[in-house]
Amino acid sequence: MKILSIVLIVGLIAFAASAQPQPVKQLPPPGIKISEADRQELTAGAAGLAREITSVGATLKSGQRTLLADAQIFHKAVDWALRYDEFYKSNEVALARELLKHGRQRVAELRDGKPSWIAATGLVVRAYVSKVDGSIQPYGLVIPATFADNPKQARRLDCWFHGRDETLTELKFLGEREKSRGEFTPADTLVLHLYGRYCNASKFAGETDFFEALADVRRNYSIDENRIAVRGFSMGGATIWHLAAHHAGQFAAASPGAGFAETPEYLKVFKSGPPPSWYEQKLWHLYNANDYAVNLLQCPTIAYSGEIDPQKQSADIMESAMTAEGLKLARIIGPNTGHKYEPEAKKELIRQFDALVATGRDPVPREIRFTTWTLRYNQMKWVTVDRLEQHWEQARVNASIVDARTVKIATTNVSAFTISFADGSCPLEVGKSPNVILDGQTITPWKVAQERSWTAHFEKTGNNWKFVPVGGVGGLRKQHGLQGPIDDAFMDSFIIVRPTGTAFNEKSGQWVEREMTRAIDQWRAQFRGDARVENDTEVTDRDLAGNNVILWGDPSSNRLLARLGSKLPLSWDATNLRLGGETYSSSDHAPVLIYPNPLNPKRYVVLNSGFTFRGFGSNADQTPKLPDFAIIDITKPPTTRAPGGVVLAGFFDESWQVKKP
Repeated sequence: MKILSIVLIVGLIAFAASAQPQPVKQLPPPGIKISEADRQELTAGAAGLAREITSVGATLKSGQRTLLADAQIFHKAVDWALRYDEFYKSNEVALARELLKHGRQRVAELRDGKPSWIAATGLVVRAYVSKVDGSIQPYGLVIPATFADNPKQARRLDCWFHGRDETLTELKFLGEREKSRGEFTPADTLVLHLYGRYCNASKFAGETDFFEALADVRRNYSIDENRIAVRGFSMGGATIWHLAAHHAGQFAAASPGAGFAETPEYLKVFKSGPPPSWYEQKLWHLYNANDYAVNLLQCPTIAYSGEIDPQKQSADIMESAMTAEGLKLARIIGPNTGHKYEPEAKKELIRQFDALVATGRDPVPREIRFTTWTLRYNQMKWVTVDRLEQHWEQARVNASIVDARTVKIATTNVSAFTISFADGSCPLEVGKSPNVILDGQTITPWKVAQERSWTAHFEKTGNNWKFVPVGGVGGLRKQHGLQGPIDDAFMDSFIIVRPTGTAFNEKSGQWVEREMTRAIDQWRAQFRGDARVENDTEVTDRDLAGNNVILWGDPSSNRLLARLGSKLPLSWDATNLRLGGETYSSSDHAPVLIYPNPLNPKRYVVLNSGFTFRGFGSNADQTPKLPDFAIIDITKPPTTRAPGGVVLAGFFDESWQVKKP
């Protein structure tokens, strides 16, 4: 009995500890104190640069306005370092002075209509305005000297992803990008250095950053689309495992160095403490690269590891996953080396990698093997998956061009997909209707056009497939970019809608205010942008048309939420909150969920949530912590995985109906 009592007491202590609010690590960390004289000087300099930017911005023609971000980023770097105390070394004061000088120089060149940096070679810092939150985001370039002789020549582009550095503010990033060429600088190649919105291994908005920066490079430079390569080290290596596996069809080659490739094995999740919730484990399928290993058939990959680097684990687990798919992972291992490139191994890596990129990407391979677990990642070359039978279960498409008249396709967990060859790329016989052998059925769609283009959409009812002349999702269905979970809303343009009315009860109103403030603060800290915030009384139809809306409050406090009324899959009044056939007291509970916005079904509405991972440990733990919907007991303290006690959580089905676990 005494032993049982001790065990019970220890258990209660452990439970109480786990239920306590979890400390949130400040990111970026607190900086050093700079002198008041330096602060006043830099503050005045930043304010002056801001005025100059505003002045010249009013005079720019439409074709030049995108160049304004190339000056604005210097202001942001210094302004944020001052505003949020993000100086970490004494020499960064001098760096801030230098960056303000560079910003003023760019403004002067814009005013004169002679922006020299757009034709510069060597190290060039540039920036763009992100669609996600309207923030200015930087990237660095290494422009080869050969660019000056023939700027219109389509060149190879290498994309480099940095390792984890919690003090990597815009200030430090710009300083490095104006001084360092980086690990690899191939001849006659543009090298893109991604900031990636700080330290997130290019997940969530960090992933969007890559494609936005890449699009900006495409606008400004001539790129060979079949010779785009990606590589990185440490956290950057984790980025490459993610991008190469999820976007394999877009790259000529990939080279992850160290890093992690998945969550549970890397973090040894099941070896200590209680396991994560069932839905969090489901959501690992969003980013676990080993779940997408077969896709690397389409992306030649060379993994580098130090022989004694613990992060060699990532290549080990990816090699195992690829072997299970009948694929072989090319590996280079630095002998007796830890977490760095070994010089001779690096030389061999360069030799092999350059050979792969020189071969180039095959835009229309005759065989495709593709897997996904979500419509967020739904395309491989000429195959696009439009609908799944069930999210978070593995879906596969194996497709091959047998001959000029025959395409053979086998699917698993797919209910609609599209085959599409752009003009001039279709390898099938022109003027003929090819036979599509689909899961054993033979279907004959329309003819291949004379310009060698062909698009065909197929949908499944029961076990039978049919050709549908016009593809598209009918009714309310999960589709690409509109499939959840909650975190998906923050990968595209969003607006936070602040309630201005009175909440149903004081307790829930206080919880909303606290969580909304935290969401805004954490967005700035971890994704380096100011979230756009509007009052519920000020949201326009234009806002609804162009943004995911993040509604905070309840139908009493938030006018827009009240406007949605019964169009959301829950009912909510001052007494009760009902979802999924369950009823909860409104005084002690709040819903968080994502759903197609009834006022614009092409965009999301989110209730009472920012991005769902909380705290900051390993980047491998930056995964969604909540699914499509949850009911939160707001009387319970927040943890690293939820804003309170989770009493109900789950996914909507493929028609956005409540699906209980």
